[in-house]
Parts: sequence; structure tokens; C-alpha cells
Amino acid sequence: MPEQARKKQQHGVVVNLLFNIIIPTLILTKLSSELYLGPRYSIVIALAFPLAFGVYDFIKTRRANIFAVLGFISVLLTGGISLLELDAEYIAIKEASIPAIIGIATLFSLYTPYPLIKTFLFNDEVIYTDKISTALHEHGNTTLFDMALRNATYLVAFSFFLSATLNYILAKVLLVSPPGTAEYSAELGKMTGLSFPVIALPCTLVMLGALFYLVKQIEKLTGLSFDDIFRIH
Repeated sequence: MPEQARKKQQHGVVVNLLFNIIIPTLILTKLSSELYLGPRYSIVIALAFPLAFGVYDFIKTRRANIFAVLGFISVLLTGGISLLELDAEYIAIKEASIPAIIGIATLFSLYTPYPLIKTFLFNDEVIYTDKISTALHEHGNTTLFDMALRNATYLVAFSFFLSATLNYILAKVLLVSPPGTAEYSAELGKMTGLSFPVIALPCTLVMLGALFYLVKQIEKLTGLSFDDIFRIH
């Protein structure tokens, strides 16, 4: 991967964490008391950061995908449920429903011409898909590779269902105070902050496991080396 592309990717990860997790968490946990912003304003301002970042990113890239749209809807639902002071159960259901929807869509996409596994793992931005397709055809292993893609899809879908389960449990455990209170806002901030280590890391490990499995299958079925598979230069 070129140095410039690597730096751009690292910058993107840092900015995403900053606007989507770090700043909202600090606002909700440190500024939600009546001495500062109060419960309502802390929620509004905290959620404004991921919303503003999502809009900015869309304007900059001129691209919208289903995952960005679901993330946008998720933030709006969190804000709406919190400001309307609805039962925390709705937050838990919302937290679980978004990754569950993506997991179902991933499985459903297997029966369409555009399986989402090619978006997650097998895409031309990081892998020489044309070279792999040619090698598969030459070795007569195209059908076996389609089976490997299906198995990798199951692993990716499992990562989203795992995320849905962990999201629900985290919300149920942490959101115990009455909605509309400073304590509730702080709990919401704690949930946001813990979402990365508690949810994102395990799911990322499962996703990496799916990628590792897919790479090993590609090497086995094509005879290509790691350097021949990935765009690392």
C-alpha cells in the first residue's frame, strides 16, 4: 500500500474515532450536569458531531452507501429517543437492530448479483481481483472459490449478529437511570465510549478471521502468493 494512501487511511480512522466516539463521549460524561450543558443540550451537542461529520463526508466524497445511511439514522434515533425521554429499552433495541439489519442484508446479498462480501473483503481497492479471477479460471477452481466466498460471508454476517447482541447487552447493562437526567446522559456517553473496545474489537477480530480464511483459500485455489493477491506496493 503506498505511503500516502496509508497516511490517508490512518488520518481517516483518527478523525472517525474523534467525531463519532471521543468527542460525544467526553461531552456526555463530563458536561451533562446542570452546572454545564444539562442533560438535553449535552445530548444534542454530542450527537451533532457524528451527524455533522457524516454530512461533511457525504458532501466531500459525493458518495452515500447503505452503511453510512444506517449510521446517520442510528444517530437520529438515539437523539430522538433520548430527547423524548422514552424508555431505555428503545435505545437497546435500536442499538441491536442496526448491525442486525446489516447482517441480514449480508446474507440476503448472496442471492443477488452483488454480494456484500465483495464490498467488505474482496474488492479491487485492496485485492487484485482480476488477477485472482484469471488464476481461478486457469486452475478450474471458480466453483470452489464461490463456496469459499459463501463461507466468508457467513463469518462476516456472524460478526454483525455478534455486534447486535453485544450492543443490546451493553445498553441494557449501562442505561439504568431515568431518561432526561444527567445520570442518563453520562450513561449514554459511557455506552458510546465502551462501544469500541467492547463491540468493535471482537467484531473486527471475526472480520479479520474471515479475511484470513479467504486469503488462505485464494492462495490454495490459485497458487498465487500474498504479494500477488494484495495491492501492497
